Amino acid sequence: MRSNRIAVLTALLWMAMLGVALASGGEGGHADSGALLKDFLYRSFNFVVLVGLLAYFVSKPIRKGLAARREGIEKNLADAAEARREAEARFAEYDVKLSRAAQEIAEISAGIRREGELERDRIVANAREVAEKIKAEAERTAENEIARARAELRREAAKLAIELAEELLKKNFTSEDHERLVNEYMHKVGDLH
Repeated sequence: MRSNRIAVLTALLWMAMLGVALASGGEGGHADSGALLKDFLYRSFNFVVLVGLLAYFVSKPIRKGLAARREGIEKNLADAAEARREAEARFAEYDVKLSRAAQEIAEISAGIRREGELERDRIVANAREVAEKIKAEAERTAENEIARARAELRREAAKLAIELAEELLKKNFTSEDHERLVNEYMHKVGDLH
C-alpha cells in the first residue's frame, strides 16, 4: 500500500517536471533554461524527499491508529456478540421461569379453587347442622310450651273442678251428709290401726 502511494507520487512528480521542461524548452534556448531546469529538478527532488519522509513518518501512526481502531471495533463486535449470547441465555432462562411461573399460578389457582369448594362444602354442612340444631331446639321449645300450656290447663281445669265441686257441695251438702262422712272416715282409720 505504501509503495503504491510513493509510486503514484513519483509519477506525478516526473510528469510535472516533464511539463516544466517542455514549457521552458520552446522559447529558443535561453541561457538560463539550464539553471531553471536544475532549480526545478532540485526543488522536485526536495519535494519528493519531503513527501517520502512525510509518508514514512505519518503512515506509521495512521496505520497504528487504524489498527487500534480495527482492534477496538473487533473487540466491540466480540463484546456485542458475547452480550448477545448472554442476553439470549438470560432470555431463555426468564422464558423458562415465566413458563414455570404460569404453571405455578395455574396450580395455585386450582388449589385455591379446591380449597374454596371445600370451604363452601364445610360452610354448607355447618349451616345444615346449625339449622338442624335450631329446628330441634324449636321443637323442644314448642314441646315444652305445649307441656307447660297443658299443665296450666290442667291446673285451671282442676281449679275450676274444685270450685264447681265446692259450689255443688255447698248447695247439696247437708249436716247429715257431713256426719255420715265423718263416721265413715273414722271407721276406715280405726280399721287401719
